[in-house]
Amino acid sequence: MKIKGLFSHGRPVVSFEIFPPKRDLPIDSIYATIEELKSLQPDFISVTYGAGGSTKERTVEIASSIRNVYGIRALAHLTCVGTSKEEADSILKELLSCGISDVLALRGDPPAGMDIDSVPRHFRYAADLVAHIRRVYGDAFSIGGAAYPEGHVECDDIELRLLHLKAKVEMGVDFLITQLFFENEAFYRFLEKARGIGINVPISAGIMPVVNKKQIERIVTLCGASIPPKLARILSKYADAPEALEDAGVAYAVDQIVDLLSSGADGVHIYTMNRPWVARRIMESIARLLRELKKPKERAEVS
Repeated sequence: MKIKGLFSHGRPVVSFEIFPPKRDLPIDSIYATIEELKSLQPDFISVTYGAGGSTKERTVEIASSIRNVYGIRALAHLTCVGTSKEEADSILKELLSCGISDVLALRGDPPAGMDIDSVPRHFRYAADLVAHIRRVYGDAFSIGGAAYPEGHVECDDIELRLLHLKAKVEMGVDFLITQLFFENEAFYRFLEKARGIGINVPISAGIMPVVNKKQIERIVTLCGASIPPKLARILSKYADAPEALEDAGVAYAVDQIVDLLSSGADGVHIYTMNRPWVARRIMESIARLLRELKKPKERAEVS
């Protein structure tokens, strides 16, 4: 079953994201992470592509292992930046040969120190990549796309971003995964507006546990997410106490997820940052909730 089919089961889809080790590090280091994540029984694991396509070979290799060694659905990221049409087709064909039929089509980020317009690319926008995949491969792939509840650093006009998102979905996106956010109300406002303009594909909420102050400050600068006062107080209070910050960050993420699932979110996508122990703490905290949500709905009695 492709990932798009998981959303039709009437229960929330829970997934993880990991990233490949840098090219100067052994690839084997990621497999212990996958092994531990497997024990948490995610619906799928996604593998990032690296800025400018810097880890594309490793992305395919790791995604193949997730699928064929660990028996978990794999979602391979594919970006426009740093990828020619020929490279995209080569990667897509290799994914199919590995039994992987799910891809997350993204524009992507340029390598550090480079401007987006200075990086050669055949596909200017993610919608162009989506259209190409659909045109060439038909329904061979289930295609995911990115959504930005708080807008994008390059376009803070949320209404315009929604129109672009709708166009991308119309090109053939089957489901969406949001950028991280720390205030659920921002997600709910985005969801209401998206549904209001006819974006009806499943939307999984992206959650990143905060366990490192400097790291999260760098990430929100890059992606445009905001830090609400409640989280800012946590970061300030425990900036020099890493273990306490991890406890508080996990608790904050759990609170977000409980609220999202209780509000009927299609799914939750956890950005693990290759920290499986953090993912485990979260999953253990919501295990009973997930079991309850996975129970088959009782049929109404007919009088």
